[in-house]
Amino acid sequence: MTDNHSPKRRLRSQDWFDNPDHIDMAALYLERFMNYGITPEELRSGKPIIGIAQSGSDLTPCNRVHVELAKRVRDGIRDAGGIPIEFPTHPIFENCKRPTAALDRNLAYLGLVEILYGYPLDGVVLTTGCDKTTPSAIMAASTVDIPAIVLSGGPMLDGWHEGELAGSGTVIWRMRRKYAAGEIDREEFLQAALDSAPSVGHCNTMGTASTMNALAEALGLSLTGCGAIPAAYRERGQMAYRTGRRAVEIVFEDLKPSDILTREAFLNAIRTNSAIGGSTNAQPHLAAMAKHAGVELYPDDWQVHGFDIPLLANVQPAGAYLGERFHRAGGTPAIMWELLQAGKLDGNCRTVTGRTMAENLEGKEARDREVIKPFAEPLKERAGFLVLKGNLFDFAIMKMSVVSEDFRRRYLEEPGHEGVFEGKAVVFDGSEDYHKRINDPELGIDENTILAIRGAGPIGWPGSAEVVNMQPPDHLLKRGIRSLPTIGDGRQSGTADSPSILNASPESAAGGGLAWLRTGDIIRIDFNHGRCDMLVEDAEIERRKGDGIPPVPADATPWQQIYRRSVTQLSDGAVLEGAAEFRQIAKTPPRHNH
Repeated sequence: MTDNHSPKRRLRSQDWFDNPDHIDMAALYLERFMNYGITPEELRSGKPIIGIAQSGSDLTPCNRVHVELAKRVRDGIRDAGGIPIEFPTHPIFENCKRPTAALDRNLAYLGLVEILYGYPLDGVVLTTGCDKTTPSAIMAASTVDIPAIVLSGGPMLDGWHEGELAGSGTVIWRMRRKYAAGEIDREEFLQAALDSAPSVGHCNTMGTASTMNALAEALGLSLTGCGAIPAAYRERGQMAYRTGRRAVEIVFEDLKPSDILTREAFLNAIRTNSAIGGSTNAQPHLAAMAKHAGVELYPDDWQVHGFDIPLLANVQPAGAYLGERFHRAGGTPAIMWELLQAGKLDGNCRTVTGRTMAENLEGKEARDREVIKPFAEPLKERAGFLVLKGNLFDFAIMKMSVVSEDFRRRYLEEPGHEGVFEGKAVVFDGSEDYHKRINDPELGIDENTILAIRGAGPIGWPGSAEVVNMQPPDHLLKRGIRSLPTIGDGRQSGTADSPSILNASPESAAGGGLAWLRTGDIIRIDFNHGRCDMLVEDAEIERRKGDGIPPVPADATPWQQIYRRSVTQLSDGAVLEGAAEFRQIAKTPPRHNH
């Protein structure tokens, strides 16, 4: 960390508050800040003005801890010689926003871009937690390119239900199978879910929230060890204070996202995601962040750079434990230390600490080998995302770290056909159709059926919904068959343990191959060659195109209409068309408003 206490250049905020060429405008910008007690001496001092992008609110319980953490961030900013200014961001709450919180990632991005660009901020602390607060904030910081640092809110304490660990999200997917099989009643179902949320914080599993905050650290945008500290721990407040201090220092150093977010940093994040058993939602979010950072990240990078990485984190849903013990074991730095020792990490990448990634990871070996495994003795080999293509889509992924031995034995180990299986498709148009018909005996669903869902992508839902992890019908669950192969153009929760083929692009609503799939078609999935195809003649597919794309719900809000008209596919990050052309926009000051 730098010992400098004054900037080496004129600060961006001085164009607002200390501009001798526009004294009338400086007066206008200054005067209204006076009405809550801030002084003109502060704003005209030349001290860095640091924004605190407040993502916590009553509407965002997973991030609500930041309402308190912001006080320690303020302390850190003040002690380092800066001026803190806190402002709200658009709420994004994964559990409750309908039709899906994925709609709001791009909306929050747009709002934050306008704030960071149009207001007198020299740097920003990005408060993150719930799934999409992290990518939306990083996307915006990349677009504007002022010094930025990520402060995650941290996971909840470990949940317990009847003496067993109850991981957020994961327990719901497990209990809904038990409920459908008649093993528990409604009250037991609800109680298990409630027991998984014992404190402030986001998901305590390695769901999308924990994944994205780990990857912010892997990208070099958080202080070392920030991502995994539980929200209720004292160390979380200490991290907030240090983050506030560092936010001022990076302004002095003019250390910006564009200095940190390189292709090598994103490849580090892909490898780290495999090693932690990270969420499949990391794929569109990293793609979106790379797009806005101007970094070339290719769909096949998940296969080339991530597939062969072993699973090192023994954390639900791919493992056994939860976030509290993962933190005590060493968290993300311990995982990255293993990768660095194995030569699988670029240690030369710059980070927001001012040091290289290798320097940040010195002495970070794991403290609990039951939770964080050595690279040479992993939980699973080749734990990354398998990239698939075929006549159903040009791109989809499958998370290999959650492929169970039972699933592998049933579908991937037939003598003479290892890694290849075929099954009859049963197709659902949206989750309403799935819930209505999954137990219909006329569908003839058995253990050789492949469940397919469409109309769940960025355009079709709209926003791309977490619905691909469809459970089998009740009669199979009662026989002990807990999962079937599933395919869809939507996503699934990062807390899910289903081995689904998802994020399929292009989606059905955009004319992708899933639009032409019919119940009864045979699908062949070939892991050896990364193929997924419906065994239907090309001529028949062309004939089916005459039936038109399956209908999707109408736009329900103005934003849904704007989103649908401009969003790209999941393979490309589901970003807004044309938005990624705007980069480093803070280089050009905005026009005066009078």
